[in-house]
Amino acid sequence: MAINSTIFKADLQISDMDRNYYANHALTLARHPSETDERMLVRLLAFILNASDALQFTKGLSTDDEPELWKKSLSDEIELWIEVGMPDERRLRKACSRSKEVILYSYGGRNDVWWNQIQNKLTRFKNLKVINFPKVSTEPLTNLITRTMQFDCSIQDGQIWLSHEGESFLLEPEIWLDSLH
Repeated sequence: MAINSTIFKADLQISDMDRNYYANHALTLARHPSETDERMLVRLLAFILNASDALQFTKGLSTDDEPELWKKSLSDEIELWIEVGMPDERRLRKACSRSKEVILYSYGGRNDVWWNQIQNKLTRFKNLKVINFPKVSTEPLTNLITRTMQFDCSIQDGQIWLSHEGESFLLEPEIWLDSLH
């Protein structure tokens, strides 16, 4: 018998001064049985940084043909493809050929080795951005994961402030590659 995904609810109040985007989002996230709290948190951060009414979570880990999140046009073209983790170059090549923009959010402590092996292969893609969340910034936030969560999210000058139940946390993602600008 297969283990089912665990369902989480997240209420976000997003104030993104960098993009002039201000909105509330009530999200339902399904955490795959093999997914860690840290990975689910990075998916949530990816949503926060790219929030829009058209941005959607996909089937994620359960399918190879879809990213973690995507934004599609009204004519069903993929405008934004968001990956999480340390995918191989083939997966990123496929994403870059199918979407106008691709953003990869890497996280965790072992990604420096992965990045050193793959970075030269990725410079040829003109629609790819790679952002890293250091483990020291994401790991403490996993303690905030509950079945129902509320976050106030402020983004300015590339910094993310998350407020939850009176506590505030600063995240400073590192841009490792930006072919979009």
